[in-house]
Amino acid sequence: MSTATLDLPDTDTIINDLVQTHGDACRDRAAAGVARLHDCWTEADGDADAFATFCSDYFVANDDLDTLVDRLETALEQVGGHLYEMRRTLRRWSDLRGEPFGKVDDLLATFDPAPDLAEQYWGQKLAFVARLNLDRPDLQGMIDKGLDWSADEWAAVRVAHAFGPRIPKDVADLARELGFKSGKFVSEFHVPVGSLVTASGERWFDADRKLIAHWLIREEIRAAYAQDGGVERQRALMWVMRRHIDGTIPTSIMRGEATDDWCAQANTIGGSDPGALLGPVRYEHWQDNVRVAQALDAHHTEHPTALARKFDLEREIPEDEVVRQLELLLEAPARADLAELMRRRLGRDLEPQDIYFDELAEPTAADALDAAVKARFGDHRGFELALPQVLEQLGWSRGDADFLGKRVRVEIARGAGHAMRPALPEYGAWLRTNSLDHELGWDGYDTAMHELGHNLEQLCSTHFVPRPALRGVPNTACTEAFAFLYQGLAATVLELPEDDPERAADMGCCERLLEAAQIAGPALLEIHVWRWIYEHPDAGPEAIRDTVLRVADELWQRFYAAHLGSDPYAILGAYQHMVGYPLYLADYALGHIISHQIIQYMDGRDLAAETRRICSIGNRTPDAWMRIATGNGIDAGILAADAAAAAQRLLS
Repeated sequence: MSTATLDLPDTDTIINDLVQTHGDACRDRAAAGVARLHDCWTEADGDADAFATFCSDYFVANDDLDTLVDRLETALEQVGGHLYEMRRTLRRWSDLRGEPFGKVDDLLATFDPAPDLAEQYWGQKLAFVARLNLDRPDLQGMIDKGLDWSADEWAAVRVAHAFGPRIPKDVADLARELGFKSGKFVSEFHVPVGSLVTASGERWFDADRKLIAHWLIREEIRAAYAQDGGVERQRALMWVMRRHIDGTIPTSIMRGEATDDWCAQANTIGGSDPGALLGPVRYEHWQDNVRVAQALDAHHTEHPTALARKFDLEREIPEDEVVRQLELLLEAPARADLAELMRRRLGRDLEPQDIYFDELAEPTAADALDAAVKARFGDHRGFELALPQVLEQLGWSRGDADFLGKRVRVEIARGAGHAMRPALPEYGAWLRTNSLDHELGWDGYDTAMHELGHNLEQLCSTHFVPRPALRGVPNTACTEAFAFLYQGLAATVLELPEDDPERAADMGCCERLLEAAQIAGPALLEIHVWRWIYEHPDAGPEAIRDTVLRVADELWQRFYAAHLGSDPYAILGAYQHMVGYPLYLADYALGHIISHQIIQYMDGRDLAAETRRICSIGNRTPDAWMRIATGNGIDAGILAADAAAAAQRLLS
């Protein structure tokens, strides 16, 4: 199929004809629409006469624009919504813990009932109608003007942008296939640690224990703060993380074949050579993501790189601005005071694993936390049944608590927790968490409260926004803000005792900066690596791995070494999001920034009412959304300044 655009020198005639039909008031809009259509019309779409006829037939009068937006909005809602519901249902067996059904589950998870949808929007001319009639402001235009737009004006913009580029079916198939493959690799990459030993030769895991990388390895590092001999255990786990990052885990360990002591630091089994190593399989999946990005690049003329699509198209915050916000976090002078608070709390010099330390208050014993969760909820089914009461406890009216709580289904995931929104009002939200064998446990409950924050945003921004085209929030950082907000209320829901409220608030503020700074480094690493990839488009898995290791060291030296010492683990490269969900990590850091601003704004206000109001603003740019929500744009400086003041009070 030819994609060459046509030479149509008589567009002025077409525009004049449209003006004669619809009046001079439409001249500027007609000129802009015909120009937009000309830029995307190809020989396969018809000849010059077909182009002129299409303009004449489908250009609508100014007075009919609202009707056009309504029609296209409904079409997009129904087509996209039902397809989304089909797709998320077909993934259930792959996503959830249970009896796997081999490759059948994989086939169902990757089945797409409309693989050529993007092409069909163009082939059946709906996208052309939108391109001819609706303005498509770029990101800067939306940032500059969007704060003053009404919900109806925003709906027109969202409908116009909903018809993206023509993605050929083979490219869509490749993206779906390799994306699922990478996600499956991540969800199934569990490292057997039953034979892992510390430097002193201690084993502490059950023989059949496996830890999903990176999530559960990180959580075991955090759990070791409350354990006797915890530092040695942390160091051993950090070496497991390093072996995961650089691909030097012995294959006999991954296969569960090795039973002798595995010293991850020396990488020996039974004191001897470990044999074959896993190799750069992680980066083979990263390279698959690059293949998908490169396949999409040619069809995204407005956003021709993965970075441009993630920042300008999806996140709607310019790349340089995101980098600036991340660096503001990492350069915050308050981090020196936070390091001192950590040293006092831990009673020792800080080490690289302390990047994951974010609990300045003395922790409650894990057994006591598990017992509190068991007493209140039992298992995940009990948590689901109790959601209306949980929401009412947090201040939601009985009607809203019942309406929202009964629309959340709680299930146990194979991998990490996640939340899935309803694409249409008639469906519910899905909450996925992890669980102990016969009870939810604190970790599963804590994750569930995080995902509940997502679900509340998802349900409010589905049911309470002014128009279907505005469902959702601007990007994942905004929904992460509510996930962090409600996760922070986990202890409140269990009515665990809290001492000085002002001191607790100061600790919470400092912990948010610790959490944000922890994830900001990996987010920066991923951005730098993708920049390097676009400079080296033929890079193989080994080269990508080596670049990750190099950038991890550079960023560590710049932002972390002064407080946490040198890092032999390349720990900034650990997050599996880089493989399963490329360029996502910055949303966590932005989520902490946004969450802090929302928490600060909500101080003294009604949590439930403000959650509903803010999540009902609708899908505008993040900057406009935040200004309507809190009165300020996204600003890491607010978190940094508040944490500095809080740290000084805690140190005094």
